[in-house]
Amino acid sequence: MDINFFKKIRILDSGMGQELLARGLISKGTLWSATSLINEKYNQLVIDTHLSSIEAGSEVILTNTFTTRRVRMIQNQVKDQFYFANKKACELATKAKKLSKKNILIAGSLPAQNDTYEVDKRDRNIIKKDFYDQANIINPYIDFFYLDVVSSGREIEIASDIIQKLNKPMLIGLHLKKNCKLPSGETITEVVKKYKNNRWLGVIAACVSLEIIEKSSFEFKNLNLPFGFKANLWGVEEPLPVHRFNKARFNEVGKNPNITLGKREEITGKIFCKFAEKVIKNGATILGGCCETDSSHIKELAKLK
Repeated sequence: MDINFFKKIRILDSGMGQELLARGLISKGTLWSATSLINEKYNQLVIDTHLSSIEAGSEVILTNTFTTRRVRMIQNQVKDQFYFANKKACELATKAKKLSKKNILIAGSLPAQNDTYEVDKRDRNIIKKDFYDQANIINPYIDFFYLDVVSSGREIEIASDIIQKLNKPMLIGLHLKKNCKLPSGETITEVVKKYKNNRWLGVIAACVSLEIIEKSSFEFKNLNLPFGFKANLWGVEEPLPVHRFNKARFNEVGKNPNITLGKREEITGKIFCKFAEKVIKNGATILGGCCETDSSHIKELAKLK
């Protein structure tokens, strides 16, 4: 693919996991969207969710592999389904692209390999194996990798080395806290200067609130690299890792995470678009949604093309 793809305004897709729950998915524990891959009766929901983003104007869709990381599969006693679920996610994304008859790109969602929103402090070799095994399954089906909600430069370095060896470009999705730093305490600038390589397509704020994205855009614009966002609409500005939740409330079968995190119902597609316009003025070209966004938000973003 063109390494300059994101130098002009491009529209990513909306969130997958919460939208699947809204469409009727009953999750197994904390598998959330991965349940839709293991249980065949939900496969069509994945295809339909991809198609709704494409029809709204997305030029890129992500594989539904955010919760098919090995750790999450082990936690939910389905580790034997690791290969199957990752492959199935790619097949469903490919099928959605074919059905749409549109020349969209497929990005391989390669998430932080331990918990979300938190630095992975495990042994380097364990992290490397987890990244490699998931990336190796996804690689044949995708146009580029998306490092999905990563929390430290160390994780970016490990994953980037693997992706380079697989000869694919990558978009880097940084999770940011209220102080506009990664959970590791590193600044955006520090991470980009230390770990950027010639396969980077750009860097975005990943699963981050509108307010943090707007504040951080002033730093992003000085990096001489395409940037943007996949914004969440959680009701809290700083979402917590899974293990910090009250298990009695959170791990019930089918329990929707927005019961714990809440949802910003007031952020309509039009308001989301107005927010995007402000960030575009700071130079953003990569626009998309994460948790609690849907095709109505993407439809409005697509008008900015």
